[in-house]
This record gives sequence, C-alpha cells and structure tokens, in this order.
Amino acid sequence: FPTETNPPALWDTISDNAKWQIFGVIAFLEWWSELSTSEHKHYMAGGKPGDFPDFVSGPTGIPHPVPFNLYDPFKFSKNMSEEKKESRLRAEINNGRLAMLGIFGFLSEQVTSGSVPALSGIVKPYSGEVMAPFTHNVIGEPFGF
Repeated sequence: FPTETNPPALWDTISDNAKWQIFGVIAFLEWWSELSTSEHKHYMAGGKPGDFPDFVSGPTGIPHPVPFNLYDPFKFSKNMSEEKKESRLRAEINNGRLAMLGIFGFLSEQVTSGSVPALSGIVKPYSGEVMAPFTHNVIGEPFGF
C-alpha cells in the first residue's frame, strides 16, 4: 500500500494499466452522456443540459442490468418540483467548478511554491510533471518524441 500522501506523487505510483482503466471508465461515461435515445434527447437536439441518460437495459441501452443510476440512484427526487431540481442542478454545477478551481490551486502551489499564498507551507512540493498522466509519452512515442 502506498505511503505517499502527495496526490500527484501518489498518482505516479499507480500502474499505467490502472490509469488506463480509470480513463476507460471516464471515456465510457462521456460516451454514454452523448447518447440520444427515444427517452433521452441530446442537449444539442432540444434536450436539457446536464441531464445524464439513465442506465437502462435492452436494445437501446446497456446489454446487462445496472442496478443504480448516477444521479438519484434511490429516486428521492421523483416528487421534487422542477424549480427545486433546477436550483440543485445549478448548485451541483457550481460545486464542480469550485472543486476544479481548488484542485488547480493545490497543483499550482505544489509545482510553484508561493503561487497560492494561502497554501504556502501547507502543501508538499512536487517536482514531477502534473499534466502528464503516464510515466512515458504514450501519444508521442510512435513519432519518436
């Protein structure tokens, strides 16, 4: 079990196969979110932005059953008003934006000490490449980079 507590350094200890598995799940979710079915219209074709299609089994869905959906797996929001759903969607989007800003704040301080004064001395420095997810250049390797 890794003893490193620095997130970028911890990422470096993960095998490339595990990283590919993580990226594969993310790619599947991105692909699934772009689907248009008879029950779910794509946001560019009149659907609602931020509306993720449910995991359904059958000819227009996933070939095996998935017990829960990503949003509201226990159907708590089925009786919620549209206004409340809209305000919660807006809050969720804003929370995601704030989380991304926070992550980049931490990464900035780790790479360039003093770049985020509030985190100065709190975050361990990192000397690796934070924007390179793999230990070697998998995209440039076939081209000799």
